[in-house]
Amino acid sequence: MTSPVTVEFTGARSGDGPLTWGQRAIWRLTEWLPPGDPYFNMPWVLPVHGKPGLPAVLAALARLLARHDSLRTTWIPGHLAGDPAGLVQRVAGQGGLTVELIDAAGTRPRILAGEIAAELAAKGFDYAGELPLRCAVVMDGGRPRALAFAFTHMAVDGRALDVIAGEWPRLLSGEPLPPAAPQPLDLAEEERSPAGTARCERAMRYWRAALERMPRPLFATPPGTPEEPRFVKLGMESAALGAAVTGLAARWEVSTSSVLLGAYASLLSRLTGRGTVALQLIVGNRHDPRLAPMVATLVQDGIFVLDVAPGQPLADVVRAAHRGVLAAYRHARYDPAAQRALIEETGAPPTAYFNDVRAAAGWPNLPRHPAPGRIFPVGAWPEVDAEVFCTVGPATHTCRLDLLADTALLPRESIEATLGEVETLLVAEEST
Repeated sequence: MTSPVTVEFTGARSGDGPLTWGQRAIWRLTEWLPPGDPYFNMPWVLPVHGKPGLPAVLAALARLLARHDSLRTTWIPGHLAGDPAGLVQRVAGQGGLTVELIDAAGTRPRILAGEIAAELAAKGFDYAGELPLRCAVVMDGGRPRALAFAFTHMAVDGRALDVIAGEWPRLLSGEPLPPAAPQPLDLAEEERSPAGTARCERAMRYWRAALERMPRPLFATPPGTPEEPRFVKLGMESAALGAAVTGLAARWEVSTSSVLLGAYASLLSRLTGRGTVALQLIVGNRHDPRLAPMVATLVQDGIFVLDVAPGQPLADVVRAAHRGVLAAYRHARYDPAAQRALIEETGAPPTAYFNDVRAAAGWPNLPRHPAPGRIFPVGAWPEVDAEVFCTVGPATHTCRLDLLADTALLPRESIEATLGEVETLLVAEEST
């Protein structure tokens, strides 16, 4: 390791303002954690291609910080900013980011950068006193080869990292970029406008109808004896499943995400003994073209309710799921305080979740002869704020599914069987 350097930045503006809805949603989640808990930190690696020198890389990093207000933001108690109403986002007009320079010393730079990113993300952020990112540059042969980052989820979500990756080559080369998308202070102002209020009211009407329609509890049968730790997550990687889902999505004229969601809902209906399935969806809120290139956190929960009749053809379930998920996406931007008030009035939201974290619509790197899946343990926890949680992972060469469940409701062997059944169901459907 060499001495750290300071990257000085100057942004186009500074100022204080209310939080965006997305920031409020993440902040509420952080409040459930002990002080300094790093759960909502995001490790990330950005490769450095070509042969740029260290000055070019540091200059590109300074341009990135200047370009996106979210990367120069802290979150402070409102009374310190003359606003007694809760938390305030404060955008710094200028400042410096300390960057460590680390020699790869014979280690593959990107692998080392991944390890460093994990270390940087292992410590909680000081939201009021620290910039929302940490960075180290991995050097090899005197040249920068990779950047290791840790971000707080208050500043970025997964799609924001994709935006940064897309901008990085032009930042590095010094090419001009179009003006940045709306910044968080702009978005917060828009959300507090009459148009934002109307959007929130439409979303709450949709949520109210869904909450009143959903069955409670999730499982019709009483819980059994759980494992210790109680919540178990298993994963499956299956290129064969990816190929089958790709074919079915084309046949049924829906997205690959809707195929997986429909299959998951169909199996969940059988597992829970419920003819109506209710899920919370993790929604990126980037279907609005203005917000797609925004570096910020926009993720909020959507609500999705689907009726599944016994013996209903899977194609019909998937098409209905596709229509339903589009409606859920349209109503997933709202004031979290309004949602909490609605939930207190009408009852708890769904405890089953679905989250597709892929950046691409499909799996562009599937092998020519896709192999069937393998199932493996991912982790176990004593407490999780969900009873069942299905995640579609970001891999591009295989379909990665993770299924987490409360073992009092879905024992480990049932979690494994359900993952296998998703593959069996969709591969068989695609071959007919």
